[in-house]
Amino acid sequence: MKNTLKSVWIGVRILFAVFMVFAGMQHMLKPEFYIPFVPSFLPFITAIIYVSGIIEILLGLMLFFPKYVKIGAMVIMLLMLMFLPIHVWDVFSDTPAIGSNQAALIRLPIQFIFIGIAWKIKNIGSSQPEN
Repeated sequence: MKNTLKSVWIGVRILFAVFMVFAGMQHMLKPEFYIPFVPSFLPFITAIIYVSGIIEILLGLMLFFPKYVKIGAMVIMLLMLMFLPIHVWDVFSDTPAIGSNQAALIRLPIQFIFIGIAWKIKNIGSSQPEN
C-alpha cells in the first residue's frame, strides 16, 4: 500500500511539473494575458511576466529530478504563497484580472490546492534518496 501511495505521488509530481512548465511557457507565448495580474505600481511589467515564466519553467523542470524535488517544490510553494494576495484581491475586485468574480472564486481554492500539493511533494521528495 505504501509503495502504491508513493507511486501515486510520483505521478502527481510529474503532472505538477508538466503543469508548471506549461504555465511558464504561457507567460512567454501570451504575456498580454498576465498583464492584469501584475500590480500596476510595479515597473517593467512585461519583464516581470517573462521572468516569472522562466522561473516557473525552471521550477517545473526541477520536479523531474529527484535530487532537486525538495528545493523545487519548496520554492513553488513559496511562489504560490507570494501570488496568493493577487488571487484574494481578484475575488473582491470589481474587475477581476481572471475575467469574472465567479472565475476568481473558483481560482482561489485551486491556489490553496496547489500550495498543498507542493508541500506534499516537498515532504515526499525529502524522504527520497538523493542521486
